[in-house]
Amino acid sequence: MKTIRLTAAQATVRYLANQYTEDGVPFIAGVWAIFGHGNVAGLGEALYGMRDTLPTYRGQNEQTMAHAAIAYAKQLRRGRAMAVTSSIGPGALNMVTAAALAHVNRLPVLLLPSDVFANRGPDPVLQQLEDFGDGTMTVNDCFRPVSRYFDRIMRPEQLITALPRAMRVLTDPAECGPVTLSLCQDVQAEAYDFPEKLFEKKIWRQRRPEPDAAEFAEAVEVIRAANNPVIVAGGGVHFSGATATLAAFAERHGIPVVETQAGKSALAWDHELNFGPVGVTGAASANAIAEKADLVIGVGTRFQDFTTGSWSLFSHPDRRILALNVQPYDSAKHDAIPLVADARVGLERLSAALGDKRFAAPDAKLKAGWFAKADAVTAAPEDTNALPTDMQVIGAVQRAARDNTVVMCAAGTMPGELHQLWKAKLPLSYHMEYGFSTMGYEIAGGLGIKMAEPDRDVIVMVGDGSYMMANSELASAVAMGIKITVVITDNRGYGCINRLQMSTGSAEFNNLYAHSNHENPIAIDFTAHAAAMGAKAAKVASIAELDDALAAARASSEVTVIVIDTDPYPTPEFGGHWWDVAVPEVSERTEVNKARAGYEAALKKRS
Repeated sequence: MKTIRLTAAQATVRYLANQYTEDGVPFIAGVWAIFGHGNVAGLGEALYGMRDTLPTYRGQNEQTMAHAAIAYAKQLRRGRAMAVTSSIGPGALNMVTAAALAHVNRLPVLLLPSDVFANRGPDPVLQQLEDFGDGTMTVNDCFRPVSRYFDRIMRPEQLITALPRAMRVLTDPAECGPVTLSLCQDVQAEAYDFPEKLFEKKIWRQRRPEPDAAEFAEAVEVIRAANNPVIVAGGGVHFSGATATLAAFAERHGIPVVETQAGKSALAWDHELNFGPVGVTGAASANAIAEKADLVIGVGTRFQDFTTGSWSLFSHPDRRILALNVQPYDSAKHDAIPLVADARVGLERLSAALGDKRFAAPDAKLKAGWFAKADAVTAAPEDTNALPTDMQVIGAVQRAARDNTVVMCAAGTMPGELHQLWKAKLPLSYHMEYGFSTMGYEIAGGLGIKMAEPDRDVIVMVGDGSYMMANSELASAVAMGIKITVVITDNRGYGCINRLQMSTGSAEFNNLYAHSNHENPIAIDFTAHAAAMGAKAAKVASIAELDDALAAARASSEVTVIVIDTDPYPTPEFGGHWWDVAVPEVSERTEVNKARAGYEAALKKRS
């Protein structure tokens, strides 16, 4: 057997550079890196040697550069991924939140945190956490519950099995998620005679599992027996590349489609059978259909509580759930009838078996009524002296958007209102991280989206709260010459949670700056801050000025940040559904007691 002598770090990089997709491009598109004493001499040297083959990108924060990598993979339907490396200790732990985000959303990212010395020679090394009762424990064990595959590399030859295992998980449609290879820093620099065969070019194909015969027969029978079925389109529709198949299935059989946060844009907003967003942040049109459905056909959805209204939305007394999902865990939730298969394959097989079976389409007036209300609240305001609402900001961005625009967000007010109001025309034109709803994902995520699809126009919508959480990759976008447009809505605090706090009967407390503990006025100049990182930044005073600024941003080649003050209180008064947020049983506040009574009534209705 021919061998080649390489360090563990060199072997890792060389192996990753030779893993390819069916389309003939490297599966690992690049490596985000912040170097420290744990990885600069090992992985740093190895990445330098392969810099022309496997590009390295410098981030500003370990968490946000991992967010960029995750957004990149999501925008490419998990067809490619990136790796992220950090030093040990705080650098590694900064990536744990990103790992959880990827885990929840079933997205591939390869995390390469450095670890302590395997030989324990300098024990304890700088940044090492010492567990008094377990000598094998390091901070990287925090990655275990948020990784689909975790391995600690304590000898170079362990890579011979660990690297293929990592790639299997990253490319597996059911097991897909974050992989953590914890690289002991002394091992990174150790050499071993690796088999040359390990570094041969390998092509990883997207597996498309066929349905089990018994499950499939039951699924066909259940659909045929239904009277008012509805399809809940989840993120798996995108990952499977099944958007056209979903449209054909719905059209042939007359079944209405409603969309989750992850599934939005699976059908064009104006498709006759797309009845809009479903759930807590859903449209009245979609939720009305969901309430009357006797069969809920989930396609690639994990039925998160925002989709199901904490399992109070699908309230038909004879309601059944059919869950088409590539992941058995998701297919068996809430006593669903499972159909474990690839979404595209499953829909194709079901359509063929159903033949000409067709259901009566819902009343189109439901959809028309919803959009009439949505158009009214997103229109430019007549009162130009009042603070604009977030809904009106969405309207301005919608007017500026083109079919190729990707609007994205993650947390705060905007996810709910974008889900309800945004008109997505093309698949993947709506990018929302609402599985983990991670504040600070937005700007880094926008960078990752643009890297994935350079020809798309990327507009990041972020509140002042999320911007303050993590904004530093704005400097990376400027430095890398990757144009994104960022719209910051400044409602001077955490407006979304403030409204939730009020709705549960609590007093406004510690969410808006005005209600927080402070001695000096809080007035953050976001325009100056963004400009200091090199962005072209401006603050606008009205929706009309926002319209003009968005037009200018589209024509510009620069990273642009637009800031606008908004009213923290208004939100759509129509649509939506109940969400289970526990209200205290005992309180001195009359408002809380009233909210508790309403909460208990809702619980009884659900049960």
